Amino acid sequence: MDLEFSKEDLAFRDEVRAFVEAKLPKDIRDAVDLGRPLTKEQHVRWQKILFEKGWAAPNWPVEHGGTGWSPTQMHIFSDEMGAAGAPPVIAFGINMVAPVIYTFGTEEQKKRFLPDILGSNVWWCQGYSEPGSGSDLASLSTRAVRDGDHYVVNGIKAWTTLAQHADWIFCLVRTDPNAKKQQGISFLLIDMKTPGVSVHPVITLEGDHEVNETWFEDVRVPVENRIGVENQGWTYAKYLLTHERTSVANIGAIKRTFARVKREAAKVKVGGGTLLANPTFARKAADVEIQITALQFMTLRLLSQVARGGAPGAESSMLKIRGTEIQQSITELILEAAGYYAMPFVAEHGQAVGPEFSARAAANYFNYRKVTIYGGSSEIQKGIITKAILGL
Repeated sequence: MDLEFSKEDLAFRDEVRAFVEAKLPKDIRDAVDLGRPLTKEQHVRWQKILFEKGWAAPNWPVEHGGTGWSPTQMHIFSDEMGAAGAPPVIAFGINMVAPVIYTFGTEEQKKRFLPDILGSNVWWCQGYSEPGSGSDLASLSTRAVRDGDHYVVNGIKAWTTLAQHADWIFCLVRTDPNAKKQQGISFLLIDMKTPGVSVHPVITLEGDHEVNETWFEDVRVPVENRIGVENQGWTYAKYLLTHERTSVANIGAIKRTFARVKREAAKVKVGGGTLLANPTFARKAADVEIQITALQFMTLRLLSQVARGGAPGAESSMLKIRGTEIQQSITELILEAAGYYAMPFVAEHGQAVGPEFSARAAANYFNYRKVTIYGGSSEIQKGIITKAILGL
């Protein structure tokens, strides 16, 4: 296992650092550092900066606008972006539906959808989960009935993140109700402006409007918007989820956030010293730091394997579990550092009553309870690991 970067890789790392230092807008970096939700305009502005550089979709094939980078370069890029305080791209278009389209779609679908996804001209959202169909996704019940050259779609999708901004949604729908639940599912691309589509906000515990329910009432979707073969959508869904799970363990962003926790804790006075020097808090912080280091080496070990021609298997589930658990641990440390200033609803319109970092401490603590659930819950990931490694 080779964990050392080559001279070329180090030169590439320096190029990425210089670019993000020069081009990342300050208002976006500040929002990321303080844990504030970015606006749609901020997300799109940053993604268009990456597009102009040719770096919007490193994982795409070159013929569709990808960079042609090695796995090591893609890792360095992601790590440096996170370490610099750059927000990740909104995954639904570039990292989720686009790989499905360029892998399983027709040439017409590739020409129609990929350029606008690459240029961040169109915002996508995901229509997978439903009320009662989350971790057991294959039990979904949203129906799509063939009617000539269209499907008529009826049902509800739950937890559709940022659907209030979306132009399109990719959906799993049931096209054969008599088939086994993993079968009889199709993958549709649906224009959110289609009559019968409505978005219903779900205000989360921290008071944010991040997720929604999306309702479909007799929505007519052209058959040409189906990806691949009818009733084979589960195959495409599993392919998409692999892309979602491997992008969770953003070591650079985790290390940057943890460094901020230590800086803020060093300012908080406790007794005759600081919170960072408090033995109980220091022990918790040290434990998280050890976990971050272990996660980093796990990532590098996987990277070394991929660079030698291997493919991630159960390792992606390991990264998903550990990465999300560490993120939750960091929000707990931030909450402790903020103390009573982190009490819910103390902040007024996102403005801190106490230290600036405390304004989003409680909100982000609540919000990050979800990270061990989306993309396949930790329990599901442990099942995958058990089958793949132990053969049980």
